[in-house]
Amino acid sequence: MTTSCVVWAYARTIGELEGLGAETQYLLEVAAITHDIACPLCREKYGNTNGEYQEQEGAVLVRAFLADTGMTEAQIARVAYLVGHHHTLRNIHGPDYQILIEADYIANASENGYSKQSVMHFIDTVIKTASGKHLAASVLGISASNLGCAGR
Repeated sequence: MTTSCVVWAYARTIGELEGLGAETQYLLEVAAITHDIACPLCREKYGNTNGEYQEQEGAVLVRAFLADTGMTEAQIARVAYLVGHHHTLRNIHGPDYQILIEADYIANASENGYSKQSVMHFIDTVIKTASGKHLAASVLGISASNLGCAGR
């Protein structure tokens, strides 16, 4: 649960700094707090929390979890899509998806001590938001001047 809270905090921060609309921000935050919903099931069923398994199982679980919350079917579908793709780094559509990827990576890199080379590669190739780049630099101890976005 701790990692989900950290991902939520990072996603919320990036989304607010990037000026997301209220609906997109809301869906991002729901996806961030539920993105790892399948981890316990994956550990039990597969013996690990491989990202592919998390996506496959998580999309189904989050739909059931959100069914009686008052969210619309369209909202639940978007959250399920985000949870079902939060380890997929290609064909990223929408700022909520982009920011969820960024927030999850920053949390995982911090928690697991990813190498500076790995972090820089991810920042250079996957993180697209200026706020995500700055947050990654701050959390992961990278000089903002190395990011090509200093002063933003």
